[in-house]
Amino acid sequence: MNKTAFITGANKGIGFGISKHLGMSGWDIVLGARDEQRAKAAIAELKALGVNVLGWVSIELADLNCVAQCAETIKKDYPNLNLLINNAGIPGNMAHLSWESQMKDIQETVSVNYYGTFALTNALLPVIQANKGRIINITVPSEVSPYWHPLAYVASKAAQNAMMGVMAMDFEQKDIPVEIFSVHPGPTTTDLNGNMALPGFHNIDTVGEKMAELINDGQRHNGEFIELYPIVEE
Repeated sequence: MNKTAFITGANKGIGFGISKHLGMSGWDIVLGARDEQRAKAAIAELKALGVNVLGWVSIELADLNCVAQCAETIKKDYPNLNLLINNAGIPGNMAHLSWESQMKDIQETVSVNYYGTFALTNALLPVIQANKGRIINITVPSEVSPYWHPLAYVASKAAQNAMMGVMAMDFEQKDIPVEIFSVHPGPTTTDLNGNMALPGFHNIDTVGEKMAELINDGQRHNGEFIELYPIVEE
């Protein structure tokens, strides 16, 4: 059985970098994206690099009905799926100080980054379990960094980290043949941060290649929080 990965937010940024390098290492790739034109452009670029892209599935994490439809499509069209990478997310308003944060912004960010991610993970768990697969969350530390700490985003990822930890423990205690773990890529230049490129930042190719190495390392990582490139003071 071929190794098949579904990666959300795969048409650009870190998701594209992971799709590229994981695909080049021999995985079959299914892209998750919101925009058909961008998805097809990404598929063309990946195929030109020799990546075996099986297709793409429309997903909007803010819409739980869309998440459910996405999961049903994947279970029907890609029953061999054995890796889900929860990469897609929104930044929220990164310009606001914590006490200036608007409730609407916090609700929208948590809705996508936590509720939507949980719903997709929960819906795809049966097929992941049947294939003894893995779930990986692309996230940030729950601990507050003095260098970068937008409240809505950090709060949503802290909830995602808690989800990972609890699920990992339940998988262990109930002997469920699934691994779940979280990966912090470290400072990376992407659209999410306005293509910020400060000292210590990495590009999506560097992160994608390191992610592929981690996924292919043959080790068990259930319940781990792994930092590819920890944030350091320059």
